[in-house]
Amino acid sequence: MTDATLQKTIFLKAPRQMVWDYLTQPQHLAKWFHAPKTPMTEGEKLEMYGTTSGNLLIWGKVIKADAPDYLEYTFTVGPMGDAVSTVKWTLSDVPGGTQLALTHEGLPQGEAAFGLILSLDNGWDEHLMRMRNDIHGED
Repeated sequence: MTDATLQKTIFLKAPRQMVWDYLTQPQHLAKWFHAPKTPMTEGEKLEMYGTTSGNLLIWGKVIKADAPDYLEYTFTVGPMGDAVSTVKWTLSDVPGGTQLALTHEGLPQGEAAFGLILSLDNGWDEHLMRMRNDIHGED
């Protein structure tokens, strides 16, 4: 069986430090994803809250925060039960901006988990598009 790993790459017209801030600072995360109450800091717990509901939606721990190059954290959402996955972000300079690569691994396996994987896959697409639109000043 193939491991269920989601991989996404986008290009952004912004310097790495700005993209890093969008990945780690509550005021920027709330624009495209979910809002933590504190910045993403290595070794600290991760808690992301719905920007409209205020409910805890995602939790985990920040494993590595090497600004502005690499961010890694554990990631759990309610539908995953007790399963813990890992999200990894890699930021690279490219002419004109930043390449942002996402790897979401350790997802639940099997046919029963496929609906969750489809939902996460679609969710990341939507979130990354919102990030791009906000960074680029587009609606």
